Amino acid sequence: MKYGKVCDGPVQGEKRPLDEVFTDLYITSTCDNGPNIEHEVLTIEKLDSNTNDAKLLSTKDILSTESLEHTHCNLMLLSGLPGSGKSMAVRRLILEWIEGKSHQHVSLMFPLPFRELKQFENSPVSMMEILQTLYPETKKLREEDYRCDDCKIMFIFDGLDEYSGALDFHYAFPLSDLSESTTLNVIVVNLLRDKLLYQGLFLITSRTQLKRSIPWDTHYEEIDVRGFLDPQKNEYFRKRFKDPDQAARVIAYVDSSRTLRIMCHLPLFCSLVGDEFQHIFGEPTAPAQPPSNIAYMYTKLLSALTRRRRKHRAPDVSPDKEIEFFMKLGGLAFNMLEQGQFKISRYDWKELGIPVEEAVINSGLCTQYLTCPIVLHHENYISFIHPTVQEYMAALYAFLSFTNQGKNIFVRHVRGRVKGFFKVPTVMDLFKSAVDSSLRCEDGKLDMLTRFLLGMGLKTNLELLQPLCTCTVKWPTFAADAVGFIRERMRGNVSQGRKTHLTRCLDELR
Repeated sequence: MKYGKVCDGPVQGEKRPLDEVFTDLYITSTCDNGPNIEHEVLTIEKLDSNTNDAKLLSTKDILSTESLEHTHCNLMLLSGLPGSGKSMAVRRLILEWIEGKSHQHVSLMFPLPFRELKQFENSPVSMMEILQTLYPETKKLREEDYRCDDCKIMFIFDGLDEYSGALDFHYAFPLSDLSESTTLNVIVVNLLRDKLLYQGLFLITSRTQLKRSIPWDTHYEEIDVRGFLDPQKNEYFRKRFKDPDQAARVIAYVDSSRTLRIMCHLPLFCSLVGDEFQHIFGEPTAPAQPPSNIAYMYTKLLSALTRRRRKHRAPDVSPDKEIEFFMKLGGLAFNMLEQGQFKISRYDWKELGIPVEEAVINSGLCTQYLTCPIVLHHENYISFIHPTVQEYMAALYAFLSFTNQGKNIFVRHVRGRVKGFFKVPTVMDLFKSAVDSSLRCEDGKLDMLTRFLLGMGLKTNLELLQPLCTCTVKWPTFAADAVGFIRERMRGNVSQGRKTHLTRCLDELR
């Protein structure tokens, strides 16, 4: 009942059978892969240093009898970007076990999401009490049943990154008694150290962690969920929209922009596109038009990640602190873009004044990975979850700097003064200087930033971004003025590559 159906749409409570919506995920045997770097405009050098051939896996391969015989490893970490499909992979594994399609060597399976374990954080509790609270049927089991050689048990801990407790692998006391009351922290540490229920099988899912969430001396495997491969993007929409004409219309929209097509490697992004079209198809009168600019869908992605952050990770963060965080992260994104940089070392990050936990774990806008540039030397790097997310955040920084502070970040030195005062930039000053800055960069490094910024000036985006603005923002004539300016620039002396960029800017203002 719990795992057989999933919410697949914008309407709360609307559920469909998992088999009707689940689309095969891209799960690889390698980790520390870094983000997807496919890009519409730029050619970005590989950010990670993986040289091993990645084996494509399915949920049936996770802690299977074959893998257990080959590795003798009973603990597996399933990592991946936010929205890459980790929780859906877990649902699929559980349902296939229930239906007898896989993992039949497992006698008992206990999904223990960290969201549900949080209720035990502030009071003494035993492992038996946790199981009996979440699964009352286990009251029939004796402690020795959990240690029986003939009874293989799998525990699934979904969302380790949502656990706020500090995992103390050095000083937490050893625990082997299932009925002994202690703290949730001690229980989690002993499970991860393979001290408690050492005969069990353990699957843990997590966003990429800042520091290894498994102790160095514990034998474990790590695999990576990387979302969808290209064929699965179309398959997702065909499964979600049973009407072939509707599915074809959604796929045509995604194909209308290479950037949208690339970003649909994230199932979360596909879901947001699907939500938008489900609303459009549900209109009782003439169907609404799909969003005409890519900035709109990226703003939807930012909103979705922000909602998750507020609900599950940082509920006490004030709106002002949230805006401050976006400004700092956006400023970093802008500075990196100007330098043609798409990753930053953990060492250099320390100088930025941005909490790594906020960027990587709580906001979900960044990811971290290890590289091995030379033998026996590892470096920890941080990147945005996709280069276009970095470009969007840089555009958001430019937008908020103007709306909240009256600054034009594209003008380094104020040239005009009026009666001894600095000239206050207008909306068109901002967008003109953004377009001109991008035209000066033949390599296209500011192209996507400019397109995102133009899209943010449209009414649909202004409404979504209003909560981040300290005053009401209305620019009724912006689109017409911007189109006129871009067409003027197209008539000037610009290269063919820059004309193509200006055409895409017009598409964003369509």
